[in-house]
Amino acid sequence: MKVSEEEKNRKLSPAEQKRMDRLDKITEELENRGYTRNDRTIDIVKANVVTVLLSLPVMAVTVGLFFLVNRSGPADSFGKSSFWIFTVSYIVLIVVHELIHGLTWSIFAPNRWKDIEFGFMAQYLTPYCTCGVPLEKGQYILGALMPLIVLGLIPAEVAIFSGSFLLLLISVVMIMSAGGDVLLVRELLRFRTDAKEQLIYDHPTQAGCIVFTR
Repeated sequence: MKVSEEEKNRKLSPAEQKRMDRLDKITEELENRGYTRNDRTIDIVKANVVTVLLSLPVMAVTVGLFFLVNRSGPADSFGKSSFWIFTVSYIVLIVVHELIHGLTWSIFAPNRWKDIEFGFMAQYLTPYCTCGVPLEKGQYILGALMPLIVLGLIPAEVAIFSGSFLLLLISVVMIMSAGGDVLLVRELLRFRTDAKEQLIYDHPTQAGCIVFTR
């Protein structure tokens, strides 16, 4: 899924430009060590559309299982107070989503939290977390998918067996919110190489990553 020219040429913030300069330096260092750079980025606008399409089957199965297990109906009702709880929870959990990315990647990063940065793409109303050092493939994928597991899949399972319709709605929305991460991992796994070594660097300004192979 190619990145649009508009996205490629958008004006970068000072922080983003600093991260791009760091990427250039890391690229030079790794290429001097025999690595080859392979960009695996995705268009944010198109990704948002694909994300919804990819999330629909998972959401349908989750809701279907909920009502299959809770045939007599949800254990709670969705009223005015539930609406505000849902709204506040969504806003808070969007931030927590990015923090989980950062926390997981920081476990593997040499300088822990110092290698993690957060930002917000105002043009796309998209918050993001990025890791400033290359990681092993499994480490990167774990960090990318952890918000889906912690905020989406686990709460969905709890909602199904507890009968909480409010928790079900929150988990379904968080599953959808992690659709971009799933798409990113899908693009990464589609990258085929015979190289014995792979290092994954989170792209500092675009959705996606860079695979360094040797």
